[in-house]
Amino acid sequence: MCNRYRQGKTRENLGRIFDARPLPDRPEPASELFPKRLALVVRMEGGGGVVDVMSWGFPPPPKSRAPVTNVRNLSSPFWRSALNRPDRRCLVPVTQFCEWGGEPGSKRERWFSLPASDVFAFAGIWRPAEETACFAFLTCEPNPLVAPIHAKAMPVILHPEDYDRWLDGDVQDACSLAQPFPSQLMAVA
Repeated sequence: MCNRYRQGKTRENLGRIFDARPLPDRPEPASELFPKRLALVVRMEGGGGVVDVMSWGFPPPPKSRAPVTNVRNLSSPFWRSALNRPDRRCLVPVTQFCEWGGEPGSKRERWFSLPASDVFAFAGIWRPAEETACFAFLTCEPNPLVAPIHAKAMPVILHPEDYDRWLDGDVQDACSLAQPFPSQLMAVA
C-alpha cells in the first residue's frame, strides 16, 4: 500500500499550479512523506482553493493502532461522512509515489511518476481536528504497470480535468473517479 510519496514543491508553487491560495502561518512540510507527517493538500474554502498543511492519516478506528492513510472501501461507514461532503474532499499533490518490489529479503523501492506532469494529485479526503487536520487518499485496483509491483491497490490519481469533479461533484460522480490511472501515462524507476 502506498505509504510513502514525494512532493517537492513549495506552497507558493502549488498555489500557482492548482490556482489556490497558500494559507499563512503554516509550516513547510518535508518533501519525503510518510504516515503521521505533515503534508500539503489543496482543499476548498470560501468558494476558492487553499493550500493547507495536514497530518497524513486518519486516527485509527477502534481496535486499531496505526493511522489510516489509504481509503479502499468507499462504502465503509468509516469514510462515508467525508466522501459525502465535497468540503471534506481534497487534492494531495504528488511528484512521485513509492511501492516496494521484488522478492522478500531483496525488495527495493520502485518510484512511480507521470513524465508529462511535474506535479499530479491523488484524490483525498480530510477532516478537522483539535490541533492539526488530517487526510487520507483513495486507492483503487492497480493498473498493469503497478500490479506486478503491488498487486493489491494503487492511489487514485486524478486527471487535471477531473479536479473540480472530485472537489465539487456529487458523491456518486466523485467516487466514479476511483479508477486505475492509464499505465501508458506513467513511468517507474
